[in-house]
Amino acid sequence: MSPPEAVSSTEARPGLVRGLGTWDGALLTIGSIVGTGIFLTTSDMARVLPHPGLILAVWLAGGLLTLAGALTYGELGAMYPRAGGLYHYLREAYGPLWGFLFGWASFLVIMSGGIAALGVAFGTYLVSFFPFLSVKAAACVAILVLTAINHLGLKEGAGVQNALTVLKIGSIVAFVALGLFAPVPVRTEAAAPAGMATGALLTAFGVAMIAALWTYDGWYGLTCSAGELRDPGKSLPRGLIFGTAIVIVLYMLLNLVYIRTLTVPEMAGAARIGEAAADVLFGPTGARLVSLAVLVSTFGCISATILYSSRIYLPMAEDGVFFRSLAEVHPRFRTPVRSLWAQTVWALLLTLSGTYEQLYTYVVFVSVMFHAATAAAVIVLRRTRPDHPRPYRTWGYPVVPALFILACLLLVGNTLAEKPVESLLGLGLLALGLPAFLWFRKRTAAETP
Repeated sequence: MSPPEAVSSTEARPGLVRGLGTWDGALLTIGSIVGTGIFLTTSDMARVLPHPGLILAVWLAGGLLTLAGALTYGELGAMYPRAGGLYHYLREAYGPLWGFLFGWASFLVIMSGGIAALGVAFGTYLVSFFPFLSVKAAACVAILVLTAINHLGLKEGAGVQNALTVLKIGSIVAFVALGLFAPVPVRTEAAAPAGMATGALLTAFGVAMIAALWTYDGWYGLTCSAGELRDPGKSLPRGLIFGTAIVIVLYMLLNLVYIRTLTVPEMAGAARIGEAAADVLFGPTGARLVSLAVLVSTFGCISATILYSSRIYLPMAEDGVFFRSLAEVHPRFRTPVRSLWAQTVWALLLTLSGTYEQLYTYVVFVSVMFHAATAAAVIVLRRTRPDHPRPYRTWGYPVVPALFILACLLLVGNTLAEKPVESLLGLGLLALGLPAFLWFRKRTAAETP
């Protein structure tokens, strides 16, 4: 990274530094996406899809839809190059309440719960190497250490994040390079089940697509750090698009290794498919090395999530719709220290209580709704603010945003149909933000001379 430049005092976010370039942005995008999912999710797909070609098709389709989202969000990020990402886009398109509700859901569950979930995944893998450790204690220590690093400065936080992501990419590339050429046992692939109707196949494809899209989740993280990009008009869309494209390639190559190594029934029966494939190819030692790669991958994903998600609450505090103290930027380290630690304290409570799993299930429905609304904001703002500077315009507009919105709506419909109780509870959690919004606005009005 080059030496950072201070954000101009005329900008909405004085105090932060613009120290990230395109390469940093791409690595943050990759680090935000690649966690544990790619080493697990294909087994879930194999339980509903009868042929390896269909599994590859799901990963490709999910990747292309995610890329459509990156292409779409690139325009919004270039228009509003401030820390906070979706908070600004929703606020500018639909009003302050909608931006607040996204930030409210992010703090309450989406981001904090995600950090807790990743922390527990990290702890689970670490305990497999050191059985005397506690999963929750390891999770908490990982979250605290990475928050402390991010406290010390953007250069330190991004430096650790970049190193972990490069290590993560290197381990995946090494596994793929060896896995595509290593000898595998002779096997016979099972044919598709007789009599599987087209409708049933499409339904199964849709179920598998949900798993793929959630494994690609986190691709939008760079938008939250837009206030710290040196040239956001160029580096933000490039970082989003390049990072997402690299992840698509990595995911496709990993799945080629899985398919080359295991039959569909074997994939369906392997909860940790990455380790199962490595065990077939290289024996128990190979499986342990993949476990180590997953450990590093998860640690890096926690680092990325802490870095970008803590930037959401600063503009909320500055706008008077969240706790004012969270607007503080450390005068020396130039990081949002109070926002960082407030998020971490809540994530630790979720980790220790174990409630993050249930809460996270509730907000899956709400999270996808926010993505659909954000993508639609590109269309709304093209009409309401046609003269606003757009350093980058969405490629393939309006088809690309429309496809992404359609995918989100289908996912919303499927989630509502499959998990109606959880979806309605998620809406209930979001509704709790309405009185909170009114209280913050009332308090801000009372404080204003």
